[in-house]
Amino acid sequence: MKIIKVFPDSLGETIGIQPGDRLLKINGKRVQDEIDYQFRITEEILTLDFEISGRLEKVEIEKEYDDDLGVEFEEMKIRSCANDCVFCFVDQNPPGMREGMYFRDGDYRMSYLHGHYITMTNMGQNELNRIVEQRLSPLYISVHVTDIQQRQKLFLYKKDDGLLEKLEFLTSNGIELHTQIVLMPDLNDGDYLIKTLADLYQFYPTLNSCTIVPVGLTGHRKGLMEIQSVDPQYAKKLLNEIPHLRKQFPGGKSPFLLYSDEWFILADQPFPPLSDYGGLDLAENGVGQVRQFLTLFEEESLKFPNELNVETNITMATGTLIYETFQKEVLPVLNQIKNLTVTLCPIINNFYGESVTVTGLLTGTDIIKQLASEKLGDAVWMSHRILNDEGTLTLDNLTLEEISTAIDCPLQLSNDSFLTLLNNLNHA
Repeated sequence: MKIIKVFPDSLGETIGIQPGDRLLKINGKRVQDEIDYQFRITEEILTLDFEISGRLEKVEIEKEYDDDLGVEFEEMKIRSCANDCVFCFVDQNPPGMREGMYFRDGDYRMSYLHGHYITMTNMGQNELNRIVEQRLSPLYISVHVTDIQQRQKLFLYKKDDGLLEKLEFLTSNGIELHTQIVLMPDLNDGDYLIKTLADLYQFYPTLNSCTIVPVGLTGHRKGLMEIQSVDPQYAKKLLNEIPHLRKQFPGGKSPFLLYSDEWFILADQPFPPLSDYGGLDLAENGVGQVRQFLTLFEEESLKFPNELNVETNITMATGTLIYETFQKEVLPVLNQIKNLTVTLCPIINNFYGESVTVTGLLTGTDIIKQLASEKLGDAVWMSHRILNDEGTLTLDNLTLEEISTAIDCPLQLSNDSFLTLLNNLNHA
């Protein structure tokens, strides 16, 4: 592992490490990445193999359990996915987005670190052994279908990737798993879905959950397999099956079988109570996120000011999927506050196509085009999910400052807390 920074007064500085040197092994075991390093550096007596100034050197040290070398390593190289799934969102991306949007992440380390869903087709026994040895748990697995022939058809992978054997190995060794099925009408629903759920449920409770999400289709599927979109009627039919499926595949303290928020919005059905989502571990993956937000909004609304110091006009912009929910649940409460007027504006996703409706996939370009000619008032409020994980750029590489300038109005983002936004207005 290449070292790019050595912190002052650190063990690394004492050893004589310089940026550009490499850590090769800890106690005779190869160090491939940051996870290896964090796992092995906890030993109190260490033999370290370095490449220092081009020379191989072995250093023996004794340290406290919590001490590390005090160095920073170069960023991990992420392994790409081995599949070419017919529904892969990456293949449906238009040009002009940030570079990372065109990369198929298939790295189990990112699944452990950040909750990314992976298919495991590129994982061999060495990787499985490492997961067990280092207790990289939980992991998040994209399953979609377990029927081997249909799996090969949908994944465009030419052989049986041994998914169930991998799941058995991991769960028998105590690795917690969360799984996901991207549901496609007539491709992996019906009998295929029942078989998939049955195959997964045999590993419950260590395989803790299975989430069903509707397939996402953009307007950029030229040359790709034709897939039927999910419509409100299909969503209603699926949700009507919940009691039967949960009886067939029951959970414990939380359901084994979960449904993403889009199903309830598409079917125009009320969201289940928070208790239906267990620990809300999958909220940022769109499972209970809306219910969590509405619960927080209801709790915070008890602390909303009755009146603002000065008359204030705000435009709140959302994706079209959540628009009606905000119109019914959020807007009336905010507009009860004296001196505050909030206007709700849905942003149509022209970049991906109107079938893509979530706020998190809106681009700065669409936001600018649809808001620039509007009377926006004193500020525009949007969800923080329009930005990347670092909170710096939209999907098409625009900053908040650039959008604010283009629409001639400050764009402010919310981490789902309207109380914070309102307090900022009263203290402005």
